[in-house]
Amino acid sequence: MPDLVLDGFAGPGGWSEGLRLLGLRDIGLEWDTAACKTRAAAGHLTIQTDISQYPTAPFKGRSHRQIWSPPCQAWSRAGKGLGLVDQPLVHQAVEDLAHGRDTRAQLKAACQDERSILAAEPMRWIHDLRPEWACMEEVPDVLPLWRQYAVYLRGWGYSVWTGILNAADYGVPQTRRRAILIASRARHATAPDPTHTQHPADTLFGDSQPRWITMAEALQLATGGIVNTRGERKTAGGNEFPADGPSWTLTEKTRSWTLHTNRDQRSDGTRQTIDPHTQPAPSFTTKAGGQWFLRSNTQANAAIRSLDEPASTLFFGHRGNAVNWTDGDTKRPITVEEAAILQSFRPDYPWQGSKTKQFEQIGNAVPPLLAAHIVAAAEEITVPAPADLAAA
Repeated sequence: MPDLVLDGFAGPGGWSEGLRLLGLRDIGLEWDTAACKTRAAAGHLTIQTDISQYPTAPFKGRSHRQIWSPPCQAWSRAGKGLGLVDQPLVHQAVEDLAHGRDTRAQLKAACQDERSILAAEPMRWIHDLRPEWACMEEVPDVLPLWRQYAVYLRGWGYSVWTGILNAADYGVPQTRRRAILIASRARHATAPDPTHTQHPADTLFGDSQPRWITMAEALQLATGGIVNTRGERKTAGGNEFPADGPSWTLTEKTRSWTLHTNRDQRSDGTRQTIDPHTQPAPSFTTKAGGQWFLRSNTQANAAIRSLDEPASTLFFGHRGNAVNWTDGDTKRPITVEEAAILQSFRPDYPWQGSKTKQFEQIGNAVPPLLAAHIVAAAEEITVPAPADLAAA
């Protein structure tokens, strides 16, 4: 086995895709069948296993770097949050594992949610293997646990940084906040430098970072214009939607679609028409049609973001259709492809399993672009610029 990065709770490959951007590879430990099939289709090495039962010995001397994203469902405020109730038991498990005592079985039996104890699992592997560096990611409420890890890791000679990072600060079109731990025995651990900002401003030293990436930019939606699905025919009909909003379902008849500018573009009140298959779109000075928003769920307090903003945190669980595009009058569910792009996965990522399982994988994954910046900070290397990635 080559010196691959050990990827615990590997999921569908968020960390793996981030590592791929850096020219690195991982070997993932994952139990979910759909996620394992997705990883295989994407070309990522995987051992399908219950990681809590897998021995650390086979990796002794063969893997000197570790990344960890324990399941977040027990800790997420989008769910029941029983991990917060179980937190004292998880802290006890971490303390015991740090001293070579394995009390996971007893403590798991006492947990309100048996998944809570999995947040202590990285300590078993770090204690036994003492990697050169380790990176960990979880929902913000797990930050106190990462700080407990940091106490023991510093005692073993690691430099450790813990804190909350916002994925939007690293080019992800989503304001996903996560608790991060970066620990290294080889170099000073620090947070990755942000590449984007919510409020760009000129400074004494030149321009600041570019602004956050919006959903419209990530999904490459044109500004303005109206698409008619019937095309240029003598009789009226067809569906119409703003070109800077989500499209209707794609079918084999999309070749007949036409793009119009606003109705008042001509003095006779008719719309200027272009063929989007053969002509470039004209410039638009105003938006056509209503503004579209992404609503995170059907609850009254759901986060609602317009297309000129990043998405809020994408969470699906077993409710993929609860995330909808809406203009106030109509709505349609977000597609798997759109959700994946808003998580910074490549558009052609080969998701496997049922539609529900695909949404579940996307919502649970680490955004690859955020993962790349975290690992780059641990390795002290540079994340390639977007133009370099496109040319690769």
